[in-house]
Amino acid sequence: MARALTPAAPPASGGWHDGDPVGRRRFADVGDLPLQLGGVLPQVRLAYETWGELDADGSNAVLVEHALTGDSHVSGEAGPGHPTAGWWSALVGPGKALDTRRWFVVAANVVGGCQGSTGPSSPRPGTTRPWGSAFPRITVADQVAAEARLADALGIARFAAVIGGSMGGMRALEWAAAHPGRVGASLVLASAAASTADQIGGQSAQITAIVSDPGWRGGDYHSAPDGQGPHVGLGLARRLAHLSYRTAAELQARFGREAQFGEDPLSPEGAGRYAVQSYLDHHADKLVRRFDAGSYVALTDAMNTWDVGLGRGGTEAALAAVTTPLVVVAVDSDRLYPVADSQRIVDAAPAVVGGLRVVTSSSGHDGFLLEAAQIEPLVAETLALGRR
Repeated sequence: MARALTPAAPPASGGWHDGDPVGRRRFADVGDLPLQLGGVLPQVRLAYETWGELDADGSNAVLVEHALTGDSHVSGEAGPGHPTAGWWSALVGPGKALDTRRWFVVAANVVGGCQGSTGPSSPRPGTTRPWGSAFPRITVADQVAAEARLADALGIARFAAVIGGSMGGMRALEWAAAHPGRVGASLVLASAAASTADQIGGQSAQITAIVSDPGWRGGDYHSAPDGQGPHVGLGLARRLAHLSYRTAAELQARFGREAQFGEDPLSPEGAGRYAVQSYLDHHADKLVRRFDAGSYVALTDAMNTWDVGLGRGGTEAALAAVTTPLVVVAVDSDRLYPVADSQRIVDAAPAVVGGLRVVTSSSGHDGFLLEAAQIEPLVAETLALGRR
């Protein structure tokens, strides 16, 4: 019997780096970015992708916002420069909900990310080294401020719609609050107006898993040899997060107490795994090979600090002041951003259209990615609201 190949050690950082295949990425330099919590992030670059053509009057632009470990590759195949296929390909393309024969679709990798935009793994201006531990704290509002500059660079005065789920839903709501004249309508999907204690607690545990890894090296690990970065901590963070993305019922139905094929979880040595352990190991290994631990920490911290009411008199006051039409959607089985989080937006924001919408899914939070058939009409409604 042939011996199974041992997987190569993961890189210190799985993010995209200058010199890697560009793929569909484009880049925009958006200047020095003042930060909500203080300081300035200099010489910010955003990586982005577009689909379709911008109308002469710029009226057909739509911004699609990715979640924590997503990026600008919303639609398309995996290939050089793009380790995974588009995360919302079912909704973006000719004849789809976001029909690229009609709409000019834009998606950017957020500030703090690791797929071409300025983040902890990108070069610090004036040096040859990555930002690493010197990367400043960023917020969702900072990410949106950078996206507004990208819109300027692309000649987009107003997006017909801003659409996002999870962390992307935070940015869709922040766009409506911060730039009401530049957004026709926002679709806020499986998200919240402010992070709760439960979310902050779970996300902080993920951060602790990473920064406690000896390979973290205080955040300055990017030159470490393969296998000596913080991949153990990042993998643990991914396992914790993934459990919050799915449901207990789904995991039980899929895996139960079944052993992983060829392994014995009841062996005296304890080396065998249950099938659900193998499933989580698989997702952890995939992430550490395509993501950067510093970005995971920076973006998770941004979600912890998220509150649309920061600097606006509190959450309810900020929601009450939103004038951009909002389509607010929850996933019924979501245990990361439960229905109550979306209901809070609906209760406080008069701009919400049609009350709370609920997607039915057995997949939990990940339903916002998987239930395309239910999300398509909500996208169409948001686009109709945003048209002039």
